[in-house]
Amino acid sequence: MSTNRRQLLKGAVAAAATLSLPGFSTSSALAEEPRMATPRQHIGVSTYSFWQFKNEALRDLEKCIDLSAEWGFDGVEILHRQMTSEEPGYLQKLKKRAFVNGLSLCGFSTHQGFLSPDAAKRQKNIDHTIHCIELAYQMGIPTMRVNTGSWGTSKDFDELMKNRGIEPTIERYTDDDGYKWVIDSLEKCLPAAEKCGVLLGLENHWGLGRTPEGVLRIVDAIKSPWLQVTSDTGNFLEDPYDRLKLMAPKTILVQSKTYFGGGLWYTLELDNPRIAKIFRDVNYRGWVSLEFEGREDPLTAIPKSLKVLREAYG
Repeated sequence: MSTNRRQLLKGAVAAAATLSLPGFSTSSALAEEPRMATPRQHIGVSTYSFWQFKNEALRDLEKCIDLSAEWGFDGVEILHRQMTSEEPGYLQKLKKRAFVNGLSLCGFSTHQGFLSPDAAKRQKNIDHTIHCIELAYQMGIPTMRVNTGSWGTSKDFDELMKNRGIEPTIERYTDDDGYKWVIDSLEKCLPAAEKCGVLLGLENHWGLGRTPEGVLRIVDAIKSPWLQVTSDTGNFLEDPYDRLKLMAPKTILVQSKTYFGGGLWYTLELDNPRIAKIFRDVNYRGWVSLEFEGREDPLTAIPKSLKVLREAYG
């Protein structure tokens, strides 16, 4: 037997003896197996946080995208009503602006209203929603916020907020009528959502979406994988944690409110770490999108809000 071979065998025997010693762990001698890392929570920002329907100097979506990247967000949620064009060139310009900034376009926030006995009016909103789905597809956005709309019996949104989102139904009609209209309307939008690969998230956003039970009644009745839930942390004015917990298992986007400087309509003292735990407990790995709705200058409040969400969601 050659000298080299005898030395190799001696080394193998010695190593085996060492591994058999009491208290010896193979992990101390061998490279550890890779551990599953906890996924980093992706945090985006809604362009609504900049514009708020009133800050015209911050309406430009490209500017919003640039600032979002500069401050360290991972993505941007586009507010449809903030767009100044729907031309294909404009849509692709937004997609390009996000890409070169290393950002995802993580959501598309739209408005529609199905709470009307007028079938023609509901059809107009169905057509609008399908059109928005197609816009999201062109921009490469994978999820879109939808809502039931309100009953329209309040004088304006300020009055609706003054009444904490509660309003009477249209005369001679009931909530049950409204649920039928909303379910029927959303069902007509889903073939387009599936074709385009755009996941719809029904938000707790006034009307029949004012309560988690209302949101889930609609989603559960439709039973489509292309309609789930967008959870807005600031739209439950009472018992937000228990209500968010009900919607968490079906949530595909979290819109997280902050109110630096006091709220535009109301201020909630939200426990963001508690909210983050609610979604962690159901293994939520989707996006959290900031919706700043305070009176402070968005240029100072949005970066502060990002810090709050990073600390809460880890």
